[in-house]
Amino acid sequence: MAKGKAILVVVVSVVVAALAMVPLCHGAKKPESSARKEDIPYIKCQVCQKLAAQLYHQVHNKQAQIAPKKISEYQIIEITENVCNLKKTEADWILQIDIVEKGDKLELVEQDSEGQCNSECKTIERACQEVLGYSDTDVAEYLYNSKPQIDSLVNFLCKDITKACSTKIPPLPKDRTPGEPFVPKSSKEAEMEKILKSMEGMPGAPNMKMYSRDDLTNMQNIGNEDLDDEDDEDDDDTKFPSKLGKVLREKESTKRDWQQRISKGIVKTGETLKKHANQVSTRIRQWWRRLKKPSSKKSSKKSSKASNQEL
Repeated sequence: MAKGKAILVVVVSVVVAALAMVPLCHGAKKPESSARKEDIPYIKCQVCQKLAAQLYHQVHNKQAQIAPKKISEYQIIEITENVCNLKKTEADWILQIDIVEKGDKLELVEQDSEGQCNSECKTIERACQEVLGYSDTDVAEYLYNSKPQIDSLVNFLCKDITKACSTKIPPLPKDRTPGEPFVPKSSKEAEMEKILKSMEGMPGAPNMKMYSRDDLTNMQNIGNEDLDDEDDEDDDDTKFPSKLGKVLREKESTKRDWQQRISKGIVKTGETLKKHANQVSTRIRQWWRRLKKPSSKKSSKKSSKASNQEL
């Protein structure tokens, strides 16, 4: 356990040190990071074809890694579940694709390195998820049982099971807003993201996140934006203990008030219930006494008649 924590501390230290070396771009405007759903119909077939190729290669690479063991269906399902999720390493292929407008079409152009994930990256991810949908287990079963070649897998995924390439692609609107340019990542950024993705799910390292250069810039600016007011803040800090004590006392007083109110309410309710119980008990006793009086009179009459007859 201690050894695992020590390793984690070393890894996190390396990550932090490397992030500190990533150059910051001050004043850079953060681009739009949501998917452009209107672009999906124009790239859906291309995304499906690239997805099929990725599934084929990733399954074969996994088989080569674990040889001579045979890849299991569960391992293939894991690939199909993660291949369209940018939080997983199986979807890193999406980061190397640029959406390029050519005439009345959109083309997916592969780049030599990974790029910053902005709206185009998210659009490809969304298209990939729409293509695969709930068919990931069916595709995994086909890969496991049939062991198809790429062409067969493309036909199965893009024409038979999803119809992603079965419809005619409409021409691109002339007034389409161009997408952002492809911005390559530095090798350090790409390496750090891979490390953080590989650490996901590790004990002691939950929800670790890779921050972009703009995020780091904003974090740095947070500490510098109020430098002119430091003296006023220092004065406020000297008053903080007394203010804190006052707040705590007020909270404690409020807590006691509520406790007293609850206690009084419980006592009052108990007294009321006891009073009603006494009233009901009294009424029952009175009713029982009235019920017994006629019967006692009848028994006395019967006994007097019997004595007279004996005489």
